[in-house]
Amino acid sequence: QVQLVESGGGLVQAGGSLRLSCVASGNIFNINIMGWYRQAPGSQRELVASITSGFASNYGDSAKGRFTISRDNAKNTVYLQMNSLKPEDTAVYYCNWKNRFNTRQEYWGQGTQVTVSS
Repeated sequence: QVQLVESGGGLVQAGGSLRLSCVASGNIFNINIMGWYRQAPGSQRELVASITSGFASNYGDSAKGRFTISRDNAKNTVYLQMNSLKPEDTAVYYCNWKNRFNTRQEYWGQGTQVTVSS
């Protein structure tokens, strides 16, 4: 089992910034992918960004140019720096962890709310 604890969500005005953090603990396989997904009311969960333990990153279209994902392997922590936030970024943001060699071994955090006011 892998436990994920997110922090850093909140309310921000449009154009502002937030930094999300997610700490993984438990039975962690070192070669993994950590990432952030989001889900707005009435919408499907979508990829925001992901990063491998080798620091290769991937971004969803909504995040490109505004968000930056990073990680600290020694702390089993992934970060999401979100800049130039828009009201359409309002959603619950979920941390995700996958075993890179067996992506069916996958865990989710409880989610953190991000609300961007216009």
